[in-house]
Amino acid sequence: MCMAKIWLYKINMIQNICFQLGRLRLGSCIVSSVQVREKGHLSRPRLRNPYWNLRKQRTNTEDLVTTENKQFINELACEKYGTPALSKSIQSQENKLIQTNDPEEEIRSWTEKTRRCGVIARKIGQYPLWLKNGKKVRTTLLQIADNHVIKYMPPEECGPNKNPSSEHKLNKYGCILVGAESTNPTMLTKEYCEIFRGAGVAPKKNIMRFMVSPQGAIAPGTPLNVAHFRVGEYVDVRGKTVDHGFQGVVKRHGFKGMPASHGVTKTHRRAGNIGGGGEKGRVWPGTKMPGHMGNRWRVLKGLRIWRTNAKYNVMWVQGSAVPGPTGGLVYIYDTLLPLRKLKEAPPFPTFYDEVDTTSEDCWYEQMHKFKDETIVYKSE
Repeated sequence: MCMAKIWLYKINMIQNICFQLGRLRLGSCIVSSVQVREKGHLSRPRLRNPYWNLRKQRTNTEDLVTTENKQFINELACEKYGTPALSKSIQSQENKLIQTNDPEEEIRSWTEKTRRCGVIARKIGQYPLWLKNGKKVRTTLLQIADNHVIKYMPPEECGPNKNPSSEHKLNKYGCILVGAESTNPTMLTKEYCEIFRGAGVAPKKNIMRFMVSPQGAIAPGTPLNVAHFRVGEYVDVRGKTVDHGFQGVVKRHGFKGMPASHGVTKTHRRAGNIGGGGEKGRVWPGTKMPGHMGNRWRVLKGLRIWRTNAKYNVMWVQGSAVPGPTGGLVYIYDTLLPLRKLKEAPPFPTFYDEVDTTSEDCWYEQMHKFKDETIVYKSE
């Protein structure tokens, strides 16, 4: 019995010593008992939901709902939000509770420093266009997918400025929460559906926030369409690149590789030497090596809008390098480049009038329309 008590006493002492060592401070550092032997997991892309985004889909449980009850639930959803419609593979709702404009709201003026709201779109493909001088222009088609304003948060609620040393502690921009692509509310959680209760629109599959000036605030429930932008303006497109997974240096960085023969064995697609030895015998930061490729946020700035279609909410933007796969989501907003910013007042804060869907596409003045007979060249 005495030996057992002695062993218990020694075990308690060892546990106390380990606990004290874990809290030991050396200067500004803290000694931790957790050892991390690899740092590759720190740069791995992960899905980090923002603080304002809640869990979207509920757990699929067999609640023993009959077919008749499911039809009854769908009928109630249609009575509240409208009948669902499918427009070019994008599900939308003919919402009955949309607030298109506030008549009591005063007319707000636009300045060059004012920041407007953006839209959520889907990348649906690429298409070539031609200028009137015969030059070919590669464009990407982006379809604005059933966008509605969900909520506006003033600068006081958006949190402090990222730079604590600045004089203005509060952020000078507010944020607008925009939703895209209506979905069945029975497949979502109750907390996620509460976000859309104040806007009076059907729950959305995707939501995104845009930083705007206080003058650019939009009432919840206001629809956003392709008329928010005009032909000839420049926009910035933000999207996530295609996820290729773990790739080697040939595909990830475009290395040539080793020769196919002449003594090369099992190193045809390897990186080879990564640095010299001696005084600088280490791997320099930024060395091109195998690793995860893609699944990173990228922004293409200063893309011109060449053509728009009001019927399907499609716009043709400059270039074919818009990040993301075909069918992926992108975010479009006014460009921030100083030489390509808006010089004239756009629809501010957005386009409130009814869009004429019966008219033809709106083309840029330098573009050649396909219905024209031919391209006319001027004699030099």
